[in-house]
Amino acid sequence: MPKTYKQLIESSPSETEIRSFLVEGNQISVTLRIPDTLRDAAKEEAALRGMSFSAFVRTCMIEELSKKGV
Repeated sequence: MPKTYKQLIESSPSETEIRSFLVEGNQISVTLRIPDTLRDAAKEEAALRGMSFSAFVRTCMIEELSKKGV
């Protein structure tokens, strides 16, 4: 399996392969500076979906990074 996202994308993977690659690995802590209105809206949307803010952000990132033609 490729070591980097770029190497993976260059191998013309399926969406499933991309998603698998993105969820592998160790969890790390990330600090992100965003407007409070964006954070509050995302927290509300996450709650509506029955998930945590962190899970919602991860889901959004995976969705964006696993799109075909990126």
